[in-house]
This record gives sequence, C-alpha cells and structure tokens, in this order.
Amino acid sequence: MTKIQLSPKQRQIVVHEGGALLVEAGPGSGKTRVLTERIRRLLSIPQSHFRVLGLTFTNKAANEMGERLKDLGEVSNRLFLGTLHSFCLKVLEDRGKRVGVTAPIVIFEKIEDRKSVLLEAATQDPSLRFHLDFDEPKEIERTLGRWLNKVSFYKSNPSQKVRWESELDPQILEAYDGGLRASHAYDFDDILLLCYQLFTEYPKVAGFYRRLYQYICIDEAQDLNEAQYSVIRALCGGELQNVLMVGDDKQSIYGFSNAGPKYMRQFASDFSAEVITLDENYRSAKIIVEVAHRLAPEYSVSGQLPIQGELTLLVGEDPADEADEVAEAIEALVASGHDDVEGRLTYERCAVLGRTRYALLAVQNAFDEREIPFYKRISSLHVNESDFVEDFILALRVFVNPRDALHLGQLVLRWTGHPPATGTPENPVEYLGKISRTAEQIAIVRALATLESQARPDLVVVIEQFRAIARAMDDQEEEKLAIIRDTDVLLAEWDYYLKKSHGGSATLSGFLASMALGTTHQCHQDGVALLTVHSSKGLEFDVVFVVGLNEGVFPDYRAKSADTLAEEKRNLFVAVTRSRRLLYLSYPEEREMPWGDVKPQFPSRFLRDLELV
Repeated sequence: MTKIQLSPKQRQIVVHEGGALLVEAGPGSGKTRVLTERIRRLLSIPQSHFRVLGLTFTNKAANEMGERLKDLGEVSNRLFLGTLHSFCLKVLEDRGKRVGVTAPIVIFEKIEDRKSVLLEAATQDPSLRFHLDFDEPKEIERTLGRWLNKVSFYKSNPSQKVRWESELDPQILEAYDGGLRASHAYDFDDILLLCYQLFTEYPKVAGFYRRLYQYICIDEAQDLNEAQYSVIRALCGGELQNVLMVGDDKQSIYGFSNAGPKYMRQFASDFSAEVITLDENYRSAKIIVEVAHRLAPEYSVSGQLPIQGELTLLVGEDPADEADEVAEAIEALVASGHDDVEGRLTYERCAVLGRTRYALLAVQNAFDEREIPFYKRISSLHVNESDFVEDFILALRVFVNPRDALHLGQLVLRWTGHPPATGTPENPVEYLGKISRTAEQIAIVRALATLESQARPDLVVVIEQFRAIARAMDDQEEEKLAIIRDTDVLLAEWDYYLKKSHGGSATLSGFLASMALGTTHQCHQDGVALLTVHSSKGLEFDVVFVVGLNEGVFPDYRAKSADTLAEEKRNLFVAVTRSRRLLYLSYPEEREMPWGDVKPQFPSRFLRDLELV
C-alpha cells in the first residue's frame, strides 16, 4: 500500500477518531492528500463493513481522489466518491418512489431548455403571460432569465419560500415545476430538494443511509448552499457525528449561486466540531504566497517551499496586443524553460485564466494564429459540433423518456422546419420514423431500433454505424470531421460511464443523467489551459497568466457592493494561487467597444492593492 509522508497536523486529521471535524485548509496545504489518506485509513480498518461517503465539489476532484485510492482494490467498493448531486441522484434512483420520483430520472441541464419549459408554462398561465412582452423577444429572454434566477434562489434557499419577494414568485415556481413534471423531468436543484424531502419525510430512509455510510468526508465546504447543507444535516439526523468538512473561506467564490462559507461555520456550531487549521503551503513559490497575502492579509503560512518564483506584469495596447504578449511569453518559456520550474516546461504546465470566457477570446485568437495548442472546457456539459450527433442525442432523450415533449419538439423542428402537432405522440420513435427523410435522419431512427432490440444497451454499435456514414461523406468534409470528433467524445464518455457502473447496472437513462451531471466528462489535457477563474477551481499549474485585469472586467462591472467586490478579490486570490511557480498579470490600455468606440481602460484596483501600478 502507498506510503504517504504527512505533516503532524495532517496526520492528526487522518487519524481523528469519533466526532465532527472542520479543517480550515489554505491553498496548497495538502487538503486532497488529507482527505484521501483519511478515507484510505477508514477503509483499511480490519474487519470493518461500514461504507464511507466522500463528497467533492467537482467531478474532477472526485476523479483525482479516486486515482489516488486505486491501490485499495475491492475495498474501494465500500466508498462513494462524487458530488452531492451524484449521491442524491443515486439515493433517488434507489428510494425515490416515496417522493414521486420514478425511473428514468431525466435532468434538464441546459438553461435554454429550462427557459423553454418556463416560457411554455408561462404562456398557459394568464397572470404570468401578462408579464411577457411578446412584441420584444429580447425582453422575453431577459424576463425568463430573471425568473429562472428567482427559481434557483428559492430552490437553493428553501427557507426563503416563507418570505416571497413578490406575489408572482410562487406562481413562477409552480408553473416552472409543473412544466418540468409534464415532461417527466427535473433540474439540478430538484435533485437536492427531493433527496432532502425523502430524508425528512421518511426518517427510516435517512437512517438506512446513516447505517450504510458511517463516515462522511466533505471537500470545498466554503461553497455549500442552504439546500446542500440541509441535505447533509437531514442525512446525519442528529445521530451521525463522524463528519469531516474541509474548506477555506478565502476561496469562497460562488456567491452568485447562493453559496458561501456561512454553512461551513454553521457546521462547526451545529456539530460541535473540533477545528484544525492547515496553514502550510506545499504548492507555491514564495512570490505566489506573497501576492496571495497582499490580496488577503489574513492569509499566512507557517511553512512554504524554498523557491522564489516570479511575478510579471504585462501591459498591452489593446486586448489583441495583450494576448500577443501572453503568447510570446509562453513560447519563450516552452523554448528556454525557467530556473524556478523543475524539468522541461511544456504547454500543458501553463494556464491562462480570465474572469469570464469573453476575456479569453483575444488569447484564443493569438494562440490560433501562432498554432499554440490549447484546450478550453468552460463547462463539463456535452456540446456537439455536428448536427447529426446533436440530433441523435435529442432522439436518445425522447427514446429514454417518451414524455419529453420539449426535446421531441426541438428535434421535429430541426427535421421538418415546423413544430409537432399539440400533444406528445403515443410512440415518439414511430413518429420520428414517419417524418424522417434524409439518410442521416433514417440512420438515427434505425439506431433507436437497434437500441430497442438490445438486451443490454450498447452505444458502441450505433456509434460505429454513425462513423461509417461519416466516412462516406466525401463531399462534406467539415460535417464528416465534426461527426468523427463528436463520436470520439461520445464513445469515451460511454466507456467511462460503463467503467463507473457496477455489475451491469448501466442504462441509457443513467448515461444521460451522468452526462447532465458531468460525471462522464474527463477534461482534455493537451496544450495550454484556457479557463475562467471559476472553472480553474481545484487545479494547479506551474505557470499562470491572469488576463484582462481592468476595472469593469476584473472586478466585474456588476460588482458594486462591498460584499460583491470582496468576492471579486477572492476570485483573484483563487486565480493566483493556482500557480506553483510563475505568475503573470496583464491588462490592455484600451478596448474597442461592441458599438465601435475605442475607450481607455484602467488597471484593476487589485493591481493597485498589489502595488503593481
């Protein structure tokens, strides 16, 4: 078994016996090591039969911890490692009938789909329809966006339902949920709320899971919201005390989704948790720690690496010039290396971070021109390049869930140019067969027939059929290449899903749910990482560039209050502490606005805080 060197504080956490424990862990302090080694120790206790529940903030974190625990062998079957949404989905699959959840569990993950559900529901409700300006499509979009934000707020903060902001809010929520249920569908927030309902209304179910999972380990506790914390408390039920939470309030950057360090602190009180602080930094060079301290004076370390590192400010005339400076710096580093970076410095060891994806557009263009390899996966949601594969995924949704009028309507509109007649056909697949005209449409209907005839679902067969069709597209090179790329991704995701499924439990509905939750996605790692700050959470690189450090960009122009500006500064704290060795901060002096004017840009107030401007 792997021998891991632990500091005295880390060992104290790993061997902690009985009772709740809150670990305040700064960046680079080895929290992932502590979590995995604690799980390893618990699962290695001789003649023990209990299970361990490991809850991570991202699927990537779960995958990384799983890799570190691979040597446990069959013992790892007693571990659930994943996001809270993934755990709640599994609970609902096994016990959800009590709260009205029946298979298949279909998740509408795309905001466009949820807007369509809300629009359809609102048009059927006279009081809601009154608030939609049908003469202004953009205004409808804005209204639906505001309404969906309200829905998410109330679902993430269930206690707020007794304090509705307006009389319209409960109608919006009821109409939206009714629209989802009409398609036998749920959204991400529902997965948590229904699991909470199950645990609170059926205490014996919660008791069953308490006996099953006698130890809980929770990562990134500073980003819990009320709904998530409520699920955890309902699961523990005042009886289960063997709970470990690890977090850092200085890295709380999800306030926009109603999350924050409040619940980490509430946990310490509710569970009478012992508190241990990990304040070493085993990741970053001295200069990175110094920059982090300037951004958050309360951040200090008791031990760090004896490597100086380097901080560089880049100033471009405009975003294109700024991007060129970033590209030139990366090319020079890859060509010549750096004394403070051990070994050969490759593109994969570098990342460019922006406050939003728009801040990265000029960098992407510069990389394209210079042929610098890069990857960007802003989200784990599956996005298809080819119309053919996108049509197949829509058809697969309808095949799995015949009540899915939304995606059937989208597919029929794509195939025929007009929506289907009112109502959902009794057999949507037969209906698709009747309206299919092109070779690709007919191939998709045949693929569904193939899947229907299988005793166990096997997407490999239909994917190979699609590849054969693509290879025959001699006069459609772009679509041909797009199909090949999309089927490569689909095949990899299907293969990963099968490996994670136990004992032939794989289903097409389970696969679609896993795609929705992002658990089938493994981030491509070739080239420089182009990431938003939020999607970089939990990652680390030898060289980090933070671009677009202008007022109105970083901090974001919408950050007006003291609280939102403080969160913007935490965003930068997270960004700079992704770096192990070298840190580059940059901004352009002017920017062309969408309407054509060129406006001067002012350096971010955070650069002034760092005394760089």
